[in-house]
Amino acid sequence: MKQNFEINRGIHDVRDPEKFIVKAEPGLREEVVKLISEEKGEPEWMFRKRLQALEHFRNTKIPAWGPDLSKLDLDKISYYLRPEERVYANSWENVPEYIKKTAERLGIPEAEQKLFAGAGFQYESITAYHNLKKEWQDKGVIFEDMDTALNKYPEFVKEYFMTRCVPINDHKFAMLHASAWSGGTFIYVPPGVKVTMPLQAYFRMNAAGAGQFEHTLIIADKGSEVHYLEACSNPRYTVANLHAGCVEIYVKEGARVRYSSIENWGRNTYNLNTKRAIVEKNGTIEWVSANIGSGTTMLYPSSLLLGENSRSSHLTIAFAGKGQVQDTGTKVYHMAPNTTSTIKSKSISKDGGITTYRGLLKINKGAINSRASVSCDALILDKYSSSNTIPYMDIKEDKVEVAHEATVGKISSGQIFYLMSRGLKEEQAIQLIVNGFMEPIVKEFPLEYAIEFNRLLELEMEGSVG
Repeated sequence: MKQNFEINRGIHDVRDPEKFIVKAEPGLREEVVKLISEEKGEPEWMFRKRLQALEHFRNTKIPAWGPDLSKLDLDKISYYLRPEERVYANSWENVPEYIKKTAERLGIPEAEQKLFAGAGFQYESITAYHNLKKEWQDKGVIFEDMDTALNKYPEFVKEYFMTRCVPINDHKFAMLHASAWSGGTFIYVPPGVKVTMPLQAYFRMNAAGAGQFEHTLIIADKGSEVHYLEACSNPRYTVANLHAGCVEIYVKEGARVRYSSIENWGRNTYNLNTKRAIVEKNGTIEWVSANIGSGTTMLYPSSLLLGENSRSSHLTIAFAGKGQVQDTGTKVYHMAPNTTSTIKSKSISKDGGITTYRGLLKINKGAINSRASVSCDALILDKYSSSNTIPYMDIKEDKVEVAHEATVGKISSGQIFYLMSRGLKEEQAIQLIVNGFMEPIVKEFPLEYAIEFNRLLELEMEGSVG
């Protein structure tokens, strides 16, 4: 039995001509780090931080666990690319025409007008557009690209950037990121302010053999709320691209942050991303993630529940088709009493694709009355594909509640026959089953976010079952 099932990438594989004033020679070296820092006019302390991270990077081996990274040659990646002009603008009319056309293909200007409190668009290593609506500026919300934030709010960035949440020596690709980061998003929400419309950023990598290393830093002060959405894509090439971004989220007392992401990198891309949140007393972090593209993904959003009554929820879906390895999961650390975490993971694999849920749940001694629930569901669409579940639980406290369940299922000819007997075509039957499987997580994305999410999850059914 074979089901043909594809994610429609469509507009995401359209390539622009490569136009650069600055393109670093491949490889991560001190002169490349110096080039990046000088290009951005950074303070000395950030340059020194980059160099410290580079030293850690040189002395650390590539991880040997997880997916095979032996074909990733880090010396063939270009770590900084600046388009033909400095392109930052806060009006779409001022964005260079060829970049604006890319943004319009992706539906970003239209979405900003209808849905968002603010939007940003990064193209290669440079932010092309960034804007926050005046309503939220007047309430003290800061929404900038990271390069601008570093120069406008240096003390803020110095306090939070890769210090407590993701230290520069955390792991090999965090070290790489700290050395070569460029662009990204900075958000600060003042105490008590509730941003009722999402903020969005879109990251586009166009060139072959390039890397993108955006940094997202979110600080939600006491009692505040914010929802931030990130989306990413690049065309497919026959050479490797690398994405090694970093997300740091600080959820202060009583604050709530929802972070949603849709990652649709081309299958030539290694997606080796780091995402982590520190949650204080009565704070809440919500992660909603869809990992659809890339040939190899290693991504494990993490929550450190430091404060009493802090909470985290993780809702993720991963899709692996031919030539794809999606190694994803979550990490949650219960470090205070009465903390709560919920993890719900779903995966789909077909045509030899491999999905793996790799998770860590840790409850420290003294984190009494903590509660944790882990649920992993996998759908395998043919006999050539596989799915793995690798949970690890480290429970140091007796007075807690922990639950875990995992299921693996296949689409059977009986299910399809039943639906076809009710008048559906074969392709419609398969799509209905898959959509029903994904629905609990899909519904957590704003339905209006169709400019990206619905396009990525559009299913094209070709051929037959038999």
